[in-house]
Amino acid sequence: MKLGVIGCGKMGTALVEGALRSGAVTAANVIGVDPWQEARDHFATATGATVADEISALSGSEVILLCTKPHDVAAALRDASVASHGNPLLVISIAAGITLAAMESAAAAHLRIVRAMPNTPALVGKGAAGYCMGTRATREDAERARLLLGAVGVAVEVPERLMDAVTGLSGSGPAYVYLVIEALADGGVQAGLPRADALLLAAQTVLGAASMVLETGAHPAVLKDMVTSPGGTTIAGLAELERRGLRSALMGAVAAASRRAAELGK
Repeated sequence: MKLGVIGCGKMGTALVEGALRSGAVTAANVIGVDPWQEARDHFATATGATVADEISALSGSEVILLCTKPHDVAAALRDASVASHGNPLLVISIAAGITLAAMESAAAAHLRIVRAMPNTPALVGKGAAGYCMGTRATREDAERARLLLGAVGVAVEVPERLMDAVTGLSGSGPAYVYLVIEALADGGVQAGLPRADALLLAAQTVLGAASMVLETGAHPAVLKDMVTSPGGTTIAGLAELERRGLRSALMGAVAAASRRAAELGK
C-alpha cells in the first residue's frame, strides 16, 4: 500500500507509526505533506518516511490519511483530487465534525471517503476510533481503514449518524478519565499518600481495571461485584459515588459532548 499523509502533526505521525509497527505499510511507501518544516522534520524522524510541502507530491498514493484541521479539509480534498490525476484513491479523514456529504461534495468522483474519529491515546498505541463509510467506499476500503486505525488501538465501524456519539464517548472520553485519575490521586493525597505515589497508584488502577474489562470480556458490573465485599470498604466508597451522582455525571458528559459535536458539524 502506498500511503500519503496530509498533515504531519501528532495524530498523523502516530497513525503512521502504528501502521509501520503492524506491517500494514513500509516507510519507503509513505510520504507526508505539511506546510510546516518543523512538522515535516518530526514526521520524517519518527517514521523514516519521505516528506514534502505540496500535496502534488502524493500523486502516486493509493490511500491518503487526511489529518488537517477541519477548516482545511475542503481545500485539501480539492488539491488531492487534482494530484491523483483521476486515479481511484481512498481518503481517510480524521477531521472532527466534517460530514461525509461535505467531503464528497468537495472531492472529485474518483475519491472514496472514509470519516474517522480516533482519540489521543493513539499516541501511545492505545487508541479507540470509530469510522464510517462514504457512498463511494468499498468493503476493501473499510478493511483498510480498520487496519490503519486499529494499528494504534481498536477501531469500530459505525453508521455516520453515530459519529457524534463516538466523539462524545471515545473522542472526548480521555479527558473525563484524566479528571477521574486526578481526583483519585487527590483522594489518596488527602488520605496521606505522597503525591507521586498517589498518582502512580491511581493511573495504574485505571489501567488495570480497563484491562480487566477488555481481557476478561466480563461485564463491568460483574467485575465491580468481585471487588465489593459485604460491609467492606469498597461498598462504602461506591455508596458515596452513587450519592454524589458519578454515574449520571459521566453519562451527562458524553451526552453533552455528543450534542456539541453535532452542533460543530452543522
